[in-house]
Amino acid sequence: MDERLEKALDFSKFIETQTNQKNILLKNYKSNLIYYAYGHKFVATPNFINFVNLLASLGEKQVVVIDDNDVPVYVDDVDEFYKELLETYVHASSKYANEFKTIKSNRSVEGLASL
Repeated sequence: MDERLEKALDFSKFIETQTNQKNILLKNYKSNLIYYAYGHKFVATPNFINFVNLLASLGEKQVVVIDDNDVPVYVDDVDEFYKELLETYVHASSKYANEFKTIKSNRSVEGLASL
């Protein structure tokens, strides 16, 4: 096989493997953003975290929020709920950033496949 063709094929495999690894990381990141409280599922997005923070900063102690299944939920301690949401987001984002950095630093299909 022509050497240029072989290099192009190897690069294509590398790009495909890298893209697959990035997609897996993104899926894991979104899964890590899920926070369960009061028997309900919430996703710790920046918008939701800011909304809960606003409620807490206004001095609200008990509020109603809507979970991911559009069910209203009474939150008894807004400050604690906010802290847990923020912690979930920070942990998931840090893990995602570190793993993404690892993918970007690998320069071979074998290196990416071993992650």
